Amino acid sequence: MIQKKYNGQPIDEEILRSLLTFSFFFSITIAAIALGLSLIGLDWTTALSGAATAGCNVGPGLGTIIGRAGKFSSLPDATKWLLTVGMQLGRLEILTVSVPVTPVFWRY
Repeated sequence: MIQKKYNGQPIDEEILRSLLTFSFFFSITIAAIALGLSLIGLDWTTALSGAATAGCNVGPGLGTIIGRAGKFSSLPDATKWLLTVGMQLGRLEILTVSVPVTPVFWRY
């Protein structure tokens, strides 16, 4: 196996595993929120960009509803609640929030 390097220094396997774990959970969270938004009735562009906007805590989304000319105020209440959960996950970090809900956490 080829040793991965950054700036000429080898990268520890534990660091790579941590990066992949975070990336996986981050992607799954954004996809789950986008799926929930699309099931509520938003188009896919609005749902995916809204989920990314909420989870990453960045500016406006894409699409006609929440794009730069639109506002989140026209969205249904269920959508706003789902986006609020996404914002909290993004703010508190996804792995930090997911640790207390794992059985291993409560064994010790």
